[in-house]
Amino acid sequence: MTSSPQTLVLGGGCFWCTEAVFKDVRGITDVESGYSNGQSERPSYEDVCTGRTGCNEVVKLGYDPTQISTREILEIFFVIHDPTTLNRQGNDAGTQYRSGIYFTMPEQKAVADDLIREMSQDKLFGAPVVTEVLPLANYWPAEDYHQDFFEKNPYQGYCMAVAAPKVAKFRKTFSRLAKS
Repeated sequence: MTSSPQTLVLGGGCFWCTEAVFKDVRGITDVESGYSNGQSERPSYEDVCTGRTGCNEVVKLGYDPTQISTREILEIFFVIHDPTTLNRQGNDAGTQYRSGIYFTMPEQKAVADDLIREMSQDKLFGAPVVTEVLPLANYWPAEDYHQDFFEKNPYQGYCMAVAAPKVAKFRKTFSRLAKS
């Protein structure tokens, strides 16, 4: 295991929810909402919402592998979103909400592939996992108002209905990995 900081990018539906969870994970040193793996190199939120950019709403995670492993990050990821729905998370539909793991190192791809294979063999979700595993491409940070959204807007309707339950599920399931 390498001890230098690593980067992994995850698409698990709306980035507000995914960001809210990973900001609370021990060993995660940076979380940034953004867009990736589409044809547009510098898309705006409005562009991505059209569904024509091919971009996914993602969170870019910086992490310390001496504190948390890639596998632990991905285990959290698979608990907090539904990896069996193609281009959808709950009521959010479109290619920008697809389940994706965008790696920056070949070792991350190997971990993701192994975990997906294990979950599929165990029929963990009762349906096929549709999470794409691809090299990170065309990452662009989301607008400032999307960064730390849950933290800044905990009583906003979407945050209360969708993000807060995901954070609570993480804390219950992975209490040993929670910062607080």
